[in-house]
Amino acid sequence: MMKRILPILLSFLFLTGAILFVAGKRTQPPKNDRKMTATADEVRKPQEMRGIWVTYMTLDVENEADKEDAFKTKIDKIIKDMENAALNTMVVQIRPFSDALYPSRYYPWSHILTGTQGKDPGYDPLDYIITQAHAHEIAVQAWLNPYRISTRETPAELSNDHPYIKDPSIGVEINGDLYLNPASDKARELIVNGAREITENYDVDGIQFDDYFYPPDCGDFDSEDYERYKNTTASPLSLEKFRKENVNMMIREVYQAVHDANPNTVFGISPQGNLDNNAGLYADVVKWCTEAGYIDYICPQIYFSLDNPALTFEEGLKDWLELKYVKGVDLYIGLPAYKAGTDADSGTWLDNNDILKTEIEICREKKTRGFILYSYDSLHNEENAEEIQNVMRYLTTSPTQ
Repeated sequence: MMKRILPILLSFLFLTGAILFVAGKRTQPPKNDRKMTATADEVRKPQEMRGIWVTYMTLDVENEADKEDAFKTKIDKIIKDMENAALNTMVVQIRPFSDALYPSRYYPWSHILTGTQGKDPGYDPLDYIITQAHAHEIAVQAWLNPYRISTRETPAELSNDHPYIKDPSIGVEINGDLYLNPASDKARELIVNGAREITENYDVDGIQFDDYFYPPDCGDFDSEDYERYKNTTASPLSLEKFRKENVNMMIREVYQAVHDANPNTVFGISPQGNLDNNAGLYADVVKWCTEAGYIDYICPQIYFSLDNPALTFEEGLKDWLELKYVKGVDLYIGLPAYKAGTDADSGTWLDNNDILKTEIEICREKKTRGFILYSYDSLHNEENAEEIQNVMRYLTTSPTQ
């Protein structure tokens, strides 16, 4: 009997030791472990989105002495201000120039964190944003600019690990600015991988693209791409449809990647508020809204006053309300807090001090799913102050529909 038990006992001891040895060596979680927060599921999709955009300019700490402390102080202040205004969703710009406010396999660190693109700030800004916001029951959507690499002056220099520096074939220069080429398969793969990486590694509530697709007046920069496409396609599309389809492919693949990584994370786009203007950017917004597999929501930037001579707020909203939305696509509205109290739109923002409040009331009356204010800085701008105070009073006394 003992002869039979001894080999079993020795095998058990050997296996236990091996398991303990492997467990002891693993001191770091796998790279794709999502950083979870306790309240994430509770704040995932508010009944009514009451959001605010936080731009990279607001978060820029490159000139601060203690950059990490300055960044975290900014985030803490933003969250406190959002709570005071009964806002529940932060849409924060974490990729303004094909860079990242988090450690990434695909993109370099953003220059706004240290003053130098590619330099590790020594902490994880995105993790801090999500952890603090979720602790206060505020949802976080990661705002990405999909194509922009740089403008003429920003950032001052691209890092050696920037994907464009490593492979210039993925980008193009248009009117002095650099963009990822929408016709490039490698550029599209980069964008998709970047969105997937965020959704896999962070408990982010949403991914949002802004209205930068093909730059306006882009000329014939993609003539070689188009000729190559025509020569290898039996029934080629027109140049206009070719460009639209390049963007459409990217949107479809990002949507799929985000949902594969986390079905609870939403993917949305905030295009130009004048529906017709999106055609010039080759943004096929009607298709995205009316066909499945592109987006979870649309948030047009209807940045007009109630009496704007060119296009009133209600006229712009009407065009979006009349679309035949496919099931599962929500409509939110982008509102221009930055125009309140200014002479914008032929001075019509000076007519009253409750224009933003009225626009929110209209959004609620028309049963949209919510709104996003552009931008956080408007909460503290003197010329916006009176309108903003009226909005805050309205939201804190009537926080939901």
